[in-house]
Amino acid sequence: MLACIQEKITFWVTFGVAISIQVITNPASAQEIHASLCLHGCPNGSPMSNDLVIRDIYILSNNDSTKFADWVAYGVTNNTIGKSEDRNWKPDPWLSTDETLVPDDYKGAHAELNTDRGHQAPLASFTSTPDWEATNFLSNITPQKSALNQGVWVKLETRVRLLATSSPTDTVFVMTGPLYEREMPSLPGTDKSHVVPSGYWKIIATTKDGDIKIASFVFDQETERRAQICDDRFITNVRTIEERTNLDFFHALSQDEQETLETGPSTLLMDLGCDP
Repeated sequence: MLACIQEKITFWVTFGVAISIQVITNPASAQEIHASLCLHGCPNGSPMSNDLVIRDIYILSNNDSTKFADWVAYGVTNNTIGKSEDRNWKPDPWLSTDETLVPDDYKGAHAELNTDRGHQAPLASFTSTPDWEATNFLSNITPQKSALNQGVWVKLETRVRLLATSSPTDTVFVMTGPLYEREMPSLPGTDKSHVVPSGYWKIIATTKDGDIKIASFVFDQETERRAQICDDRFITNVRTIEERTNLDFFHALSQDEQETLETGPSTLLMDLGCDP
């Protein structure tokens, strides 16, 4: 008989109270998580020891070893976008202190490593929601090089918001996360075990009348500030991201549908402002 494995899931219940439950799953098969923020299924493949944190504005899978989310899924609409708000960094209140970082862990990081506290689900995409402050929880943050964070990364986030406002009734679905493909310097202000990402991936999708448009990107931590999102260096397909992350996307689709979507061209590029 196969042993069972416990996975921790944290989510809102009645009256906004956060609880953790243990979900028993069979290690021989992937657990299916059905959530509106994950288009055709949340990513599979993260360690079973991860914490799956489900909030109204995003879902993330927090990795106890790296101290960062393996993936974050969210949906941007015309109604979620608002004016700028403060970056008031806080540890995630739903995670224990040995599972995530705290603000003091980032001390000296910008001066020594030239890194920012980089959002995965962007603050500016959710400031019209009552839960926008949750984007500043450190489970949604990674040490991201300033040139990347303030350059092509924010440019792509801005394009997503423009796409959402151009189609006021539609949702722009995003999945994003880190890559760990080479060793990076650790944060100088903490002795807590962690792993700094070497790069990042992002998958953007829209759906209308059953037709899915998609665009996939990978950015290295050392990407120069002046880089543009439409550069061929950054454009990829979902299958390549799956191979580099060991995650499985869009698994609720049939195998034929997955093959077409994940290996095909980035059909959303024009909608994001890239020339054909």
